[in-house]
Amino acid sequence: MNDAAPEPTPAPAPRRRARVRAPELIGKGGWLNTGGKELTLADLRGKCVVVDFWTFCCINCLHVLDELRELEEKHRDTLVIIGVHSPKFAHEAEHSAVVDAVERYQVHHPVLDDPELATWKQYAVRAWPTLVVIDPEGYVVAQHAGEGHAHAIARLVAELEREHAAKGTLRRGDGPYVAPEPVATELRFPGKAVVTADGGFLVSDTTRHRLVELAPDGETVVRRIGGDGEFNEPQGLALLPDGRVAVADSVHHAIKAYDPATGAITTLAGTGRQWWQGSPTEGPAREVDLSSPWDLAWWEGKLWIAMAGTHQLWTYDPAADTVGLAAGTTNEGLVDGAAAEAWFAQPSGLAAAGDRLWIADAETSALRWIDTSGTVRTAVGTGLFDFGHRDGAAGQALFQHPLGVTALPDGSVAISDTYNHALRRYDPATGEVTTLATDLREPSDAVLVGEDIVVVESARHRLTRLRLPEEAVRVEAVAHRTQRAATGIAPGPLRLEVVFEAPAGQKLDTRYGPSTRLLVSATPPELLRSGAGAGSELGRELEIDASVGGGVLHVSAMAASCDDDPANPYPACHVHQQDWGVPVEVAEGGVRRLPLVLAGLDREDRPTE
Repeated sequence: MNDAAPEPTPAPAPRRRARVRAPELIGKGGWLNTGGKELTLADLRGKCVVVDFWTFCCINCLHVLDELRELEEKHRDTLVIIGVHSPKFAHEAEHSAVVDAVERYQVHHPVLDDPELATWKQYAVRAWPTLVVIDPEGYVVAQHAGEGHAHAIARLVAELEREHAAKGTLRRGDGPYVAPEPVATELRFPGKAVVTADGGFLVSDTTRHRLVELAPDGETVVRRIGGDGEFNEPQGLALLPDGRVAVADSVHHAIKAYDPATGAITTLAGTGRQWWQGSPTEGPAREVDLSSPWDLAWWEGKLWIAMAGTHQLWTYDPAADTVGLAAGTTNEGLVDGAAAEAWFAQPSGLAAAGDRLWIADAETSALRWIDTSGTVRTAVGTGLFDFGHRDGAAGQALFQHPLGVTALPDGSVAISDTYNHALRRYDPATGEVTTLATDLREPSDAVLVGEDIVVVESARHRLTRLRLPEEAVRVEAVAHRTQRAATGIAPGPLRLEVVFEAPAGQKLDTRYGPSTRLLVSATPPELLRSGAGAGSELGRELEIDASVGGGVLHVSAMAASCDDDPANPYPACHVHQQDWGVPVEVAEGGVRRLPLVLAGLDREDRPTE
């Protein structure tokens, strides 16, 4: 018997990787979570850095914030995560709104407020969210778009730690994060509310992970429910026929039920895991994954779910104890028609009204509905990039990221027009949009109490009671378009390439067929003469119609990679996915190749060192 200790297995030699010098981090709004210090890349030298380009309206960005928490904690002494807030909507460019969002979503790392997208442009970012990895010497070594990349970044960070510890270029120790002072309020960024049997209110106290019951005055706290792990950022609430209250437990990816009579909290639907492409879309309620349920409504004998994380509507059937997909394709956008073919964009508010279920479709700034025949229609809104505050005929009216909708007694609906800080009204009988109230700080929901409407003012941390006005408020019309510059593309052939490199130690999973998927469409559809549709290759030749002038290319890509270990018959596998909406304009001299990075670095960003 040999009692000698075995020789340690040497760590694998680091891969030779392409490196690009990282541009400086600049933003007119300055820095948050740093104790007032302005950071530069020089301050971060010696650390592994992950730059997270995000915006707080984006559900995928919120998913990535949660994905990064474990990585951030595990590598606290070597890794610094930097959030670069890059706004889509006009409201998101307001510094105070970014401050609120950093607290609301419990961001525990430095954040650069970049309202003019200066750093976004320097890093040639095309999508929210995008993650850029910078090594301890200040070079970009990887870029990832979309969700599902935390495992790959974890491998890369471990590799960078070994490499730069050996070189003497790794600096350990505390990072630059400085926690802000906590603020005492009864509610903190409440999400939704329902009226209780005694005329009081049950409110989702989202940032504090609990429910709060308030007396009929809307201020006095009767009791607090949860707060010890039962909920994680609860949002929508709906009264069930049996007296319980259904709760959209957004970060737990579940639907819970709260029984006011007993105080019991149970799970109705969801596994606690986030739904990914290829997962079941129907089945036993507690065996099917969900994705960021945001609001709930009881309609047509079922609990309807605004599944913001997949841009769909689902239902829970208590009689059968099952969940299932009801409408939407997971493609993000605004497409009406049959439920199975409709596109949504982060549906966030629901209201049942007779034969219609009204939908606040946040990312398209739209008010939509589905009828009992399963047909989806749009009342107000045109697409992902047009928004504003404009009243009048519905065809030209504008909202800005509405999160709530409330059915009114006269058949009209009130819209919590969140980023316009307003309560709006749409009347189906006249087709007109009006403004009921302004100066409401990020209203996210509203409920009727007699002749009053009580608004959840999320960013003022309170409920606000208003008398339903007989006359509309006059406001000056404002129209916006997302400020991202359009990419100039040449007329005729355009080569679309989605860049994907399997992370270190992984390979594409081809055991059961193609491991990649690409879906391409355009708004307007006439922009593409050819190349639209689905396929398994991540590159495609498109034909652009110059006479259309421009529009938006919608690109959805997915790649599945598995651990490359021949000895393991059941390797761990991972899904990488992202949707892009790329504004384009046809111009002579425009590009003939459009690269979109899912994971890795584009070949044209690979200088020889």
